[in-house]
Amino acid sequence: MSGWRVEGLGRIDRSKPVAFQWDGTAREGFAGDTLASALLADGETLFGRSFKYHRPRGLMSAGTEEANALVSVDRGPGRFTPNLRATMVEIYSGLDARSQNRWPSLKTDFGAINDRLGRFFPAGFYNKTFMWPRSFWEKLYEPAIRKMAGLGDAPELPDPDHYTAEYLHAEVLVVGAGPAGIEAALEAARAGGRVVLVDEQDELGGGALSDPAQWPALEASVRELEQAENVRILRRTTALGYYHDNFITAIERLTDHLPETGNGPREKLWRIRAGEVVLAQGAIERPLVFEGNDTPGVMLASAARTYLHRYGVAVGRNVALMACHDSGWHDAFAMQDAGVKVAAIVDYRADVPGDLIDAARDRGISYHLDASVFEVEGRHAVSGISIAGNDGSRRSKIACDALLMAGGWTPSIHLWSHSKGSITWDDTWGAYLPDKPHENVRCVGACGGAWDFGGGVNLDRLPTPKDPATVKAFVDFQNDVTAKDIALAVREGFKSIEHIKRYTTTGMATDQGKTSNLNGLQLASTALSRPIPQIGLTTFRPPYTPQTFGAMAGHAKDALFQATRTTNIDGWAEEHGAVFEPVAQWRRARYFPQGGEDMHAAVNRECLAVREGVGIFDASTLGKIEVVGPDAAEFLNRMYTNPWKMLEPGRCRYGLMLKEDGFITDDGVSARLADDRFHLTTTTGGAPRVLTMMEDYLQTEWPDLDVWLTSTTEQWAVIALQGPKARDVIAPFVEGIDLSPEAFPHMAVREGKICGVPTRLFRVSFTGELGFEINVPAAYGRALWERLMEAGAAHGITPYGTETMHVLRAEKGYIIVGQDTDGTITPTDAAMDWAIGKKKTDFVGMRSLKRPDIVAAGRKQLVGLLTENPEEVLEEGAQIVADPNQPVPMTMLGHVTSSYWSATLGRSIAIAMVAGGHGRMGETLHIPMPGKTIRAEVTGMVFYDQRGEKLDG
Repeated sequence: MSGWRVEGLGRIDRSKPVAFQWDGTAREGFAGDTLASALLADGETLFGRSFKYHRPRGLMSAGTEEANALVSVDRGPGRFTPNLRATMVEIYSGLDARSQNRWPSLKTDFGAINDRLGRFFPAGFYNKTFMWPRSFWEKLYEPAIRKMAGLGDAPELPDPDHYTAEYLHAEVLVVGAGPAGIEAALEAARAGGRVVLVDEQDELGGGALSDPAQWPALEASVRELEQAENVRILRRTTALGYYHDNFITAIERLTDHLPETGNGPREKLWRIRAGEVVLAQGAIERPLVFEGNDTPGVMLASAARTYLHRYGVAVGRNVALMACHDSGWHDAFAMQDAGVKVAAIVDYRADVPGDLIDAARDRGISYHLDASVFEVEGRHAVSGISIAGNDGSRRSKIACDALLMAGGWTPSIHLWSHSKGSITWDDTWGAYLPDKPHENVRCVGACGGAWDFGGGVNLDRLPTPKDPATVKAFVDFQNDVTAKDIALAVREGFKSIEHIKRYTTTGMATDQGKTSNLNGLQLASTALSRPIPQIGLTTFRPPYTPQTFGAMAGHAKDALFQATRTTNIDGWAEEHGAVFEPVAQWRRARYFPQGGEDMHAAVNRECLAVREGVGIFDASTLGKIEVVGPDAAEFLNRMYTNPWKMLEPGRCRYGLMLKEDGFITDDGVSARLADDRFHLTTTTGGAPRVLTMMEDYLQTEWPDLDVWLTSTTEQWAVIALQGPKARDVIAPFVEGIDLSPEAFPHMAVREGKICGVPTRLFRVSFTGELGFEINVPAAYGRALWERLMEAGAAHGITPYGTETMHVLRAEKGYIIVGQDTDGTITPTDAAMDWAIGKKKTDFVGMRSLKRPDIVAAGRKQLVGLLTENPEEVLEEGAQIVADPNQPVPMTMLGHVTSSYWSATLGRSIAIAMVAGGHGRMGETLHIPMPGKTIRAEVTGMVFYDQRGEKLDG
């Protein structure tokens, strides 16, 4: 056993034993233990397996910087969380924790064969190996990698927990509750004003919790903070991002440490705005790079001291220290003073302060200067080390059961970097320190370089008498990146640390390089023979410490993830068996099956009903914008391609809208109700985009225009009656409107009443048949729908959904923006030159329509396609070629944008984007499909009623 409790030490509550499970076996710790400390006390050394090589791994640290001991916690159905750090998991009665990334067990992992085959998996091997031969990638590499990828298993069930969020304001926000942070919080509290103190631990104190000499003063300071009315302390809270104007986000863990979660939220996202931010995040001890530095039992010296004095756990009975920094000696002395034997101190330096030498002699600790560890014995636990002089001489072995590393310190400056504060390289620390602030922020304590950890030297790696080609000295423990990998990246030509990072994956694990970045920088610096500041520093991005998606999403889950908008008529459709589909944020009826019909049968029936009788359709989801003001016509004339100034009140016009690049962005039929008032419609998903675009131009380009824009999408319920008998159904209910074709022609609008309700009645059609779109206040939508259904029964009225609407419009060649267009289509490409006002001098996008590439020959254009076999329906998205016998990869001419079976025509129809399509009329093109190639003739897009004779019924 290498770990054990030390009587009389620690801040845990030994009067409260806690039973928990580890890999299915019963274990016990005490209140205040973490999973790491409890298992360590129980003699556990093996905590996990590494990502690539599946090497056995133990604890390296005692905090959030832990890269090895990643575990999964199962709190019941749906409450499975992988990749938690054992050092941050507080034990509670009933905790069920498991190791991960191993099979069949932690001690016997078949994946460890990768360690033996490591020579075949150097840095960047996937970039080279997986490219050729292709068949190997598809049949061997990809399936194997997908099966082995990841660390912990992803949860399989929906998360039943809920999360919350809250805003918080303070004059001073202090991040980090070590001695420096507590002092800063006290200073701010005594000055008055609101103070918030954030710390990710369950107990305030930071590094002082590992030093009993500081506990009396620490406890007095904490009491003062807790009693101050103007101080809010957020424990178990991680500050994860620092944004503009001193805006900090933090996540508080509320119930993960409790046996029973109750009905409260699991985590809370704090959005904090502060007048001043004080960063007191301390520093992280740096591991050393040498052969075997990842063996279970090799850990940071500061972590060993933390386990000893905070948790009362010794990491071994006979420990050794490998150091190049003074702080490690003090940690070893603390271990010896507590009754843990220190077998030896090995220090890379030839000159060590005399007081450290004297202290070691007084304690009877042997020490070896100008020497290094070059090998660690043991696989699942340390059993000894081999050391040698830095010149390769004086080789010897030392028996020990744990090895502590003291490689210096890296200040935690990630939040400082988030705030865009500049940084500067400090040779004394061998690290980057904060320089000039961008926000009202300051760093105190170790994260600002104002803390005395002693002196030391900065190393890239320890020297070794072994053949460097055979040495596995790890830099990034979680991603299994070695010193050799970084050297290989430099040989491959990578010189920037950002490139080296991506080639080797150094610093890209879930710990974001907390313990690996500086060592990686130093190795790259040595290999490139360039100082570190010239190599750069990888970018810190939030969150620096992994957080749950649930905490970030908050209440936005399930139905609240994205609000599903429904119309007033939606309930009727549901009651009558409609099958729904999402369209933008709306739920829309797709079709109405009857008597066991599938979608195709239902759509065929609905299409024929509209063509032969009358169909009713809920079009309430169309975007609607009220444009009002003396300059309304002038404004629309500039926004749309069509002319609007001469449109008479009572008339409608199809509007086509472009972006500045000349490409179609939206369309819709709009009506002029009065000289200064227009009722615009947009596509269902385009309403927010169009309104935003209009507001942008109105406020920034044409602020002189006297116009108001108001979204009225949800104000109006819209019922479309389409078909030869539409007028017969609506006539008995309309008041004050002459429905005759002469008085109410196609593309007209009238205001009156229907069933006694005020209405805006449009004479428009998206089907090619006689059509009316009835706009009534939304609250009356369902009642009117039911009256029309009742009255229309005698005429065979049939409700139809979006799928039928798509077929009917395609038969007439009406495009759907976003389906038949892809953001690169101009009006000419869509055969819609008629929608461009020939006398207009300007409109949004007009200038771009004259660009050479926009008018160049060979552009993809919308055309119709009729398959040679009328029974064959093309697949939407299918690629189109001119010659099916050309070698692979073929030259693609375009693709199918819309394709349907037309019950009206008794054959398939399709719309497609084809290069030079308008000049290919009558040509036969080919659509290669699995097992066959389909031939199709290029035609115009209007397949039904090409003369428009059906519009008046």
